[in-house]
Amino acid sequence: MNVKAITMDITKIGKMADAIVNAANESLLGGGGVDGAIHKAAGPDLLKECKTLNGCRPGEAKLTKAYRLDNKYIIHTVGPRYYSDPTPAKTLANCYLNCLKIADELGLKTTAFPSISTGVFAYPLNEAAEIAAKVICGYQPKSLKQVYMCIYPEKLDALKIYNDAFNKFKNTCL
Repeated sequence: MNVKAITMDITKIGKMADAIVNAANESLLGGGGVDGAIHKAAGPDLLKECKTLNGCRPGEAKLTKAYRLDNKYIIHTVGPRYYSDPTPAKTLANCYLNCLKIADELGLKTTAFPSISTGVFAYPLNEAAEIAAKVICGYQPKSLKQVYMCIYPEKLDALKIYNDAFNKFKNTCL
């Protein structure tokens, strides 16, 4: 499986990714950051579907259609709040793993992640990148061929941090 960190607004990745991952909050009803941007870009039907899902617990993942986005699906996951989750590393690892499993179960070839929990949930970027790289590179896919880590264009320091983390685990990514 090929893994690549790129600078791109995840809502603009389009057909490069069959599914995008939403770093959501527990309600799944929209919020700030990536979550708000995805809800806005996907349109009001996303909110209607999310209301039927009864929220999502940290570390878990749930699937919706992508609506106005050019992707097939949105995989919603709730990352840990770094300072209040008793096991933030385990919860964050589960976010990535559960999203990869859903993508694989659907037979998808490509998926794109944001940097989960590193915004308002305050996860330290270096630590989060290492967890993401370890889980993604250690995953044995059935169908997935390409995983993108979408780093918002104004966050070039994060791009380097994720590329360094993926390079650290590159032998297991192949």
